[in-house]
Amino acid sequence: MKIIKRNGAEVGFDVEKIVNAVRKANNEVSEDNRLSEEQINLIAEKVTALVGDLNRAVNVEEVQDFVENQIMDQKAFAVARKYITYRYTRALIRRSNTTDGQILSLIECNNEEVKQENSNKNPTVNSVQRDYMAGEVSKDITRRILLPRDIVEAHDEGIIHFHDADYFAQHMHNCDLVNLEDMLQNGTVISGTFIEKPHSFSTACNIATQIIAQVASNQYGGQSISLTHLAPFVEVSRQKIRAEVREELADVGVMEDTVNRIAEKRLRAEIKKGIQTIQYQVVTLLTTNGQAPFVTVFMYLGEARNERERADLAMIIEETLNQRIEGVKNESGVWVTPAFPKLIYVLEEDNVREGSRYWYLTELAAKCTAKRMVPDYISEKKMLEFKVDKNGEGHCYTCMGCRSFLTPYVDETGKPKYYGRFNQGVVTINLPDVALSSGGDMEKFWQIFDERLELCHRALMERHNRLKGTLSDAAPILWQYGALARLKKGETIDKLLYGGYSTISLGYAGLYECVKYMTGKTHTDPSAKPFALSVMQHMNDKCKEWKKMHNIDFSLYGTPLESTTYKFAKALQKRFGIIEGVTDKNYITNSYHVHVTEHIDAFTKLKFESEFQQLSPGGAISYVEVPNMQDNIPAVLSVMQYIYENIMYAELNTKSDYCQVCGYDGEIQIVEDGGKLYWECPHCHNRDQSKMNVARRTCGYIGTQYWNQGRTQEIKDRVLHL
Repeated sequence: MKIIKRNGAEVGFDVEKIVNAVRKANNEVSEDNRLSEEQINLIAEKVTALVGDLNRAVNVEEVQDFVENQIMDQKAFAVARKYITYRYTRALIRRSNTTDGQILSLIECNNEEVKQENSNKNPTVNSVQRDYMAGEVSKDITRRILLPRDIVEAHDEGIIHFHDADYFAQHMHNCDLVNLEDMLQNGTVISGTFIEKPHSFSTACNIATQIIAQVASNQYGGQSISLTHLAPFVEVSRQKIRAEVREELADVGVMEDTVNRIAEKRLRAEIKKGIQTIQYQVVTLLTTNGQAPFVTVFMYLGEARNERERADLAMIIEETLNQRIEGVKNESGVWVTPAFPKLIYVLEEDNVREGSRYWYLTELAAKCTAKRMVPDYISEKKMLEFKVDKNGEGHCYTCMGCRSFLTPYVDETGKPKYYGRFNQGVVTINLPDVALSSGGDMEKFWQIFDERLELCHRALMERHNRLKGTLSDAAPILWQYGALARLKKGETIDKLLYGGYSTISLGYAGLYECVKYMTGKTHTDPSAKPFALSVMQHMNDKCKEWKKMHNIDFSLYGTPLESTTYKFAKALQKRFGIIEGVTDKNYITNSYHVHVTEHIDAFTKLKFESEFQQLSPGGAISYVEVPNMQDNIPAVLSVMQYIYENIMYAELNTKSDYCQVCGYDGEIQIVEDGGKLYWECPHCHNRDQSKMNVARRTCGYIGTQYWNQGRTQEIKDRVLHL
């Protein structure tokens, strides 16, 4: 058994420390109020059993709560008072400096909680440690100075989650759709240097990667770019290459058809080079956040302005998919699956059926998904149905990172606008906590629900108000040079925070556990589903109410819990104990998802979740868990076609692992040892995470740097849907 110390370090559980702590409190009371040695040992035994029952590493505070309760059970009230007083005194001393221990432990790489906070950050690297150090200081300032005490306490207790507190002290936003078109066509400025419109496709790709890195360093969430914005530069290169070929062959007197054939061959080579630049630059770049840029690449033929551009875009998409199928080489020279860039492929009438013009791209996408877990899929058909603007027109566009979607928006000229917009931030409500706090009383549930939603509302306004007054000078690449806007120096970003230009997100988690506790059934049960939908609708109604109140686009968001799934689960266990089917796991379910252990086929799951996805307009993604599909591409294509007809945004989760010790190329297993979960090669039993490549879908994106115990258990528990 393991215990997590206050500085985040993980150590072995030592029962003698409990015995000694109780003895110290015992010795400070009169003899007639003291516990016997047998009672002290009994307390230690019961606490040990309680810790073991949790089947995870526990923190010091949880153990002390157990000890306190066991002393009370022995009716030793005087001893309990001494023990409580000691805890309180120590807490006051610690409060005088809340960051030193955390920072020192992460520098020494023994802070387990921080090490497993982000599955795409390597905590042993200096740049990551620097970001984490800054984050600890930001969180400390945020907790002590910037946020109201009740919001901090609700966050600490796991009632809500105030996301990205490690960046809150700075005036930074969450995620965005980069207006790459504006920056490439009209020029931009990077690090004080003017970058003019590129004169070739490969140069445009190179500039795009520089923009991606700059944007990533000035925000904390995901960003998305569209390959459509690169497509016009294919024609620029085509004309340039044709002129070069004509000049080279002028003395030979070749026909124009020959010139064009040679030029197209060279153009293909340039497209390959340009896409290679994007793939390798994104994978190898380290931003000031200490990780590769969290970037999504959007592939949508329907964005092309004409047939020539559409055909050129198809060539870019084809090359992108081919390079991702190949993968990237690890340090041993073996081709493995990279985490980024995340790819999204739009299923549309021109590519979704065999015989359609771009069916070959869809077949390629299926092969890519089977081998590398990407791309994910957006249904143009369903998105046009769900994302309707005030003019009654539907729109298809990408999310900002892994799942955060903008709401439909029409600018002052009456035209739809998506690129250049952003999300202000997220606060998530713990739905199982609302249910458990009500004790199953439905009337009380709705009362507590409203109270918690109002708490989230106030916390979201803290996020909004933190951005108000931010000068464009804070991040010139974003606000002055086209990524999001072309504001003047010294101008505030305030006008972009209102009227629907940007969004702000009410996150939610654990709908399954909430419904299970309140109804006794899973939300897939027809008798429980109406309650689940009513919970979703109520949150949407609140967002509309707040939007009307503030002229800010509040939107309901299916939170992609990573480390928070574990935090919420531990908080529920601490507050309510172990309740079968509700708090008996070390994770809670993402957003509206069907529970990972529930046996349901892929098509039924997608159809069921589509209703809930529609009620999560601020973002959500559904998935199906599948085995190795590389030899069954027709089945992948069947799922993709079902996605097109039934759900807006979905993905297929496959496995893509490699053991560097023995060369095993298959699924790395998760095994339990001493109450802790480890990743282990089934062939040579290697457990050294630095000597294996594991890629798993965490919650909308691929993680490659491992996960906390809660998320690891969730991955282990997943059942196949196909």
